[in-house]
Amino acid sequence: MTIIGITGPTGAGKTTLLDQVEALGGAVIDCDRVYHELLESDTALQSKLEAAFGPLRGEDGAIDRKKLGAIVFGDPEKLQRLNEIAQTATVERTRELLEQYRARGGELAAIDAIALLECGLGALCDATVAVVAPPEVRVRRIMAREGIPEDYAWARVRAQKPDGYFTGECDYALVNDCPTREVFSARARALLEEILSAPGGAK
Repeated sequence: MTIIGITGPTGAGKTTLLDQVEALGGAVIDCDRVYHELLESDTALQSKLEAAFGPLRGEDGAIDRKKLGAIVFGDPEKLQRLNEIAQTATVERTRELLEQYRARGGELAAIDAIALLECGLGALCDATVAVVAPPEVRVRRIMAREGIPEDYAWARVRAQKPDGYFTGECDYALVNDCPTREVFSARARALLEEILSAPGGAK
């Protein structure tokens, strides 16, 4: 099974590449979604978070993400601790999902993770891809996707790591400077086919 790790800043176009993975019959593991599902269902993770940060339950008994966010954001040490706890649980669950897919005979899987390079998931991959785009393109995409004003979108873009952080560590860079989504989809598909045709699925 070929495993491709996909990372990059928000608004660059990772979803378009992931769509092409699925079009080729591959499975996509969205690490943000994995973490949020664990937050709702994994009692061990819930206990670790409350041991680290105190009571976090909302009125419905579930972990209140806004309450957790209010505790950690603005406090670098607490944010780092949250990332360590969240990444450990997410990596473990991602490994399980990959093995389940492999056992079913899956031949292609993609891991979508903003922290792919920091959390160790990149080591599971046959190839890693950084999806990047010019800042103004990302701002337009974020505004359209989330319905937020331009100044807030720019703040989101400026708060993230620079493109070079991602492209310098990944095997491949996919640049989204295309005039349309269709053109970028074709570029993404061509890159996937290049990766899959390489020996071992890697660069």
